[in-house]
Amino acid sequence: MKHLAIIQTENILRRINKILIVLIFCFSTNLFAQKNVEHQDLVWYGYYNTVEINEKYSVLSEIQERHFINPVAQHQLVFRSNLQRKLGEQWNVSGGITYFLQSPNNPESESDLVVPEIRPDIGFGYQQKINSVTINHRYKAEARFFHDTKNDELVGGFRFSNFRFRYQLGVDIPIIKDKETKQNKLIVKIKDEVMLNAGRKIVKNVFDQNRVYLALNYQFNKALAMEIGYMNWYQQRSSGVDFYRRDIFRFSLFHKISLKPKQ
Repeated sequence: MKHLAIIQTENILRRINKILIVLIFCFSTNLFAQKNVEHQDLVWYGYYNTVEINEKYSVLSEIQERHFINPVAQHQLVFRSNLQRKLGEQWNVSGGITYFLQSPNNPESESDLVVPEIRPDIGFGYQQKINSVTINHRYKAEARFFHDTKNDELVGGFRFSNFRFRYQLGVDIPIIKDKETKQNKLIVKIKDEVMLNAGRKIVKNVFDQNRVYLALNYQFNKALAMEIGYMNWYQQRSSGVDFYRRDIFRFSLFHKISLKPKQ
């Protein structure tokens, strides 16, 4: 039997989920009609590690390298770690921190300034099963702290910038199963994530970005998987009228380590 707090949380997040799905639809139909869109091509490489401590707790860590293709130039380097706790069969809650290194958004920039960002976050995940298809909902809130800069140099320390709220809807569709283990071997993954900004500094870009993702995930075994995918990243800039549209090819490696006692 579910705890009352879990039931109340489910009801609240279901309402939020309906609102966010409407927002995704509104942004996707409205924003692509805007002008002043700058196109960029990138490649992302990622290593994602999950350490299962016991039946309830896991540590999720990742490293992502992101760079422009033409011309080749560094864009972002990301280090993230979260502690996740299961809440029953379908829900989980997580909290953690991200260390983010931002290079210039223009690959032809003469500046070599890299701006660090510290980003604590808290989130909830909800998973649904419909026959063999898995539907994932992820809700996340982040606080963003950027390092101060002056005259193209780092000065002082970190200063709070804004909050960002993220909702991701994902669908996993198994294509091939292992005949002996009955485990999914090849999975098609479809995701859409919308991000919204909040804070005193946010004036014209409450909408931050939308990311649409399509990938093939191949499971070598229970501990190791590889994923190749394409992402369309559409981002509003602080001016409110200028946007980035980025085509991104992603290569990811997923590694799971279990510390759970063998039964």
